[in-house]
Amino acid sequence: MIIMKINLEVIAAFDLDGNVHPKAIIWEDGRVFEIDRVLDVRRAASLKAGGLGIRYICRIRGKTVKLFNDEGHWFMEK
Repeated sequence: MIIMKINLEVIAAFDLDGNVHPKAIIWEDGRVFEIDRVLDVRRAASLKAGGLGIRYICRIRGKTVKLFNDEGHWFMEK
Protein backbone atom coordinates (compact mmCIF):
# COMPACT_ATOMS: atom_id res chain seq x y z
CA MET A 1 0.00 0.00 0.00
CA ILE A 2 1.38 3.38 -1.01
CA ILE A 3 0.68 6.30 1.29
CA MET A 4 0.50 9.63 -0.47
CA LYS A 5 0.09 13.27 0.37
CA ILE A 6 -3.10 15.16 -0.27
CA ASN A 7 -2.06 18.71 -1.11
CA LEU A 8 -4.57 21.23 0.19
CA GLU A 9 -5.40 24.89 0.17
CA VAL A 10 -5.74 26.22 3.70
CA ILE A 11 -7.45 29.34 5.00
CA ALA A 12 -5.28 30.63 7.83
CA ALA A 13 -4.88 33.60 10.14
CA PHE A 14 -1.59 35.09 11.25
CA ASP A 15 -1.08 36.71 14.65
CA LEU A 16 1.19 39.68 15.43
CA ASP A 17 4.11 37.34 16.18
CA GLY A 18 3.81 35.68 12.75
CA ASN A 19 2.32 32.43 14.05
CA VAL A 20 0.01 30.62 11.63
CA HIS A 21 -3.45 29.49 12.77
CA PRO A 22 -5.27 27.29 10.21
CA LYS A 23 -9.01 28.02 10.12
CA ALA A 24 -10.31 25.81 7.28
CA ILE A 25 -9.14 23.40 4.59
CA ILE A 26 -10.28 23.36 1.01
CA TRP A 27 -10.55 19.74 -0.18
CA GLU A 28 -9.48 18.55 -3.64
CA ASP A 29 -13.05 18.83 -4.95
CA GLY A 30 -13.53 22.38 -3.62
CA ARG A 31 -15.46 21.55 -0.45
CA VAL A 32 -14.51 23.72 2.54
CA PHE A 33 -14.17 22.18 5.99
CA GLU A 34 -13.90 24.46 9.01
CA ILE A 35 -11.31 23.51 11.62
CA ASP A 36 -13.23 23.25 14.88
CA ARG A 37 -10.17 23.26 17.10
CA VAL A 38 -6.38 22.95 16.91
CA LEU A 39 -5.36 20.43 19.55
CA ASP A 40 -1.56 20.48 19.16
CA VAL A 41 1.12 22.29 17.14
CA ARG A 42 4.72 21.10 16.84
CA ARG A 43 7.54 20.51 14.40
CA ALA A 44 7.26 16.93 13.19
CA ALA A 45 7.73 14.61 10.26
CA SER A 46 4.96 12.89 8.38
CA LEU A 47 5.94 9.28 8.91
CA LYS A 48 3.37 7.98 6.42
CA ALA A 49 3.78 10.44 3.53
CA GLY A 50 7.24 11.89 4.08
CA GLY A 51 8.02 15.54 4.58
CA LEU A 52 8.94 17.65 7.57
CA GLY A 53 7.31 20.77 8.86
CA ILE A 54 4.80 22.02 11.37
CA ARG A 55 2.17 19.43 12.29
CA TYR A 56 -1.23 20.66 13.40
CA ILE A 57 -3.45 18.08 15.06
CA CYS A 58 -6.93 19.42 14.37
CA ARG A 59 -10.51 18.47 14.99
CA ILE A 60 -12.74 18.76 11.92
CA ARG A 61 -16.37 17.68 12.24
CA GLY A 62 -15.54 15.58 15.31
CA LYS A 63 -12.65 13.75 13.63
CA THR A 64 -9.00 14.23 14.61
CA VAL A 65 -6.71 14.82 11.62
CA LYS A 66 -3.06 15.72 11.09
CA LEU A 67 -2.44 18.75 8.91
CA PHE A 68 1.13 19.58 7.87
CA ASN A 69 2.67 22.86 6.73
CA ASP A 70 5.98 22.22 4.96
CA GLU A 71 7.42 25.66 4.10
CA GLY A 72 4.05 27.04 3.00
CA HIS A 73 2.86 23.82 1.33
CA TRP A 74 -0.09 22.29 3.19
CA PHE A 75 -0.87 18.57 3.08
CA MET A 76 -2.54 15.69 4.87
CA GLU A 77 -1.65 12.01 4.76
CA LYS A 78 -3.83 9.99 2.37
